Amino acid sequence: MCKSRVVPNFERLRKVLLLQGEPDRIPIVELGVDDSVKKAFLGRVSLTAKDNVDFWHEAGYDYINLWLNYGLRHDSSVEKIADIDNDSKDRVWAPEGKGAITTWEEFEKFPWPDKKISYQNFEETNLYLPDGMKIIAGEGNIFTHTWEMMGFEYFSFALVENPDLVEAIFNKIGEIIYSAFKGVMSCPNLGALWFTDDIAYTEGLMVSPKVLRKYLFPWIKKIGDLAKENNLPYIYHTDGRLWEVLDDLIDCGINAIHPMEPKAWNAVEVKKKYGNKLCLIGNIDLDRICRGTTVEIEEMVKERIKNLAKGGGYCLGSSNTIPNYVSIENYKAMLEASFKYGKYPI
Repeated sequence: MCKSRVVPNFERLRKVLLLQGEPDRIPIVELGVDDSVKKAFLGRVSLTAKDNVDFWHEAGYDYINLWLNYGLRHDSSVEKIADIDNDSKDRVWAPEGKGAITTWEEFEKFPWPDKKISYQNFEETNLYLPDGMKIIAGEGNIFTHTWEMMGFEYFSFALVENPDLVEAIFNKIGEIIYSAFKGVMSCPNLGALWFTDDIAYTEGLMVSPKVLRKYLFPWIKKIGDLAKENNLPYIYHTDGRLWEVLDDLIDCGINAIHPMEPKAWNAVEVKKKYGNKLCLIGNIDLDRICRGTTVEIEEMVKERIKNLAKGGGYCLGSSNTIPNYVSIENYKAMLEASFKYGKYPI
């Protein structure tokens, strides 16, 4: 097991997210780690709420990331895959053609969640949370849920042919997600909010910036205002390249951008242009974590620290999440290298 080399201290992470200078070391950050990786790391055959807390603690994180449970479901394609323990599990893929909602009648009949949002996972986690650690509440996907519900092909046509329906779905989902974030504000030990919504490919945005500015960004800002009102850092996750809308996201209240895919960004260029406005998170190539060597991982970590960490404003982590097919040895190598080389001064 790769035992934590540091005492958890969320103030370390908060300082970096808010660009308040250099802490004692570079925080490590992941949006998610697959349960099979957690089990392999801990040497457990199952995961309880306490086991989940133990993983984030022992791996060296200053927080635990928890997802909001708001009950929104829609039809998707399912494929069986094998995880790190060679057990079969489902992977869900979004519909590309026609989705569940393409007419006003389907919109009205759709089983939108109307039950009270459960925060049981937050309550259970607080029973075991070590001193110094806090919870980051994560959710979002207002854009993603909208196009998945319509099917991306139909959604694209509807932006021109049925914009009122598109707007209605955006706002319906936006209200659900906003309410989930608003409800978690009373949770003890809440340290930050993490909004997730993939809006880009490695080459650029999935849709025009005008679409995002009209339908999505007002909701990101509304959640950002909630974070600001409660003095919480606000992180945004999306894959892909975002040059055209980085300023928009900053105006929405975003403090940090994740995961900085190497194929999509030159992170040094982003640091140079936006390092005084945005904390950068990630940028350790997930492909190399999965298929490279431990020596390659260590060298990559050293290079990222050298070029991105001076002055603060950088959290080290993968360029996406830690999936079930990752190399556990390489994942541990990334953590070990961060402990070894990530101490300030750089």
